[in-house]
Amino acid sequence: MEKLTIEGTPKTPTIKFDPETGKLLIQGRSIPENSIEFYKPLVDLLDEYNDTPKESTKVDIVLEYFNTSSSKCILDVFKKLEKIKSNGSEVIINWHYEEDDEDMLEAGEDYQAIINIPFKMIEIEE
Repeated sequence: MEKLTIEGTPKTPTIKFDPETGKLLIQGRSIPENSIEFYKPLVDLLDEYNDTPKESTKVDIVLEYFNTSSSKCILDVFKKLEKIKSNGSEVIINWHYEEDDEDMLEAGEDYQAIINIPFKMIEIEE
């Protein structure tokens, strides 16, 4: 399985996923023209990773902003992670948000309420 690295732009986040270490990073702004298209390589790779996941998968979400269509795709990513967890692997999601960003904190809490994976809320000091 290949590593996935998508360099961030002003409209798209950096995505780094290494199946060898079980580490996933999504960082930046997520307002791509076509969210489904943008997130597809990650969703497909997580499907593949689910066949032979690491004992522990660590996810860091460090988004400063995402639009509505991205939120659906991020939920799809979390659902893939939930499937990995239900197959017996540990999945840790670190949701990073800036200290004054109530919206981003609430977004993390909303995702946590939907999926069956505990989130660790990490405040970023500005």
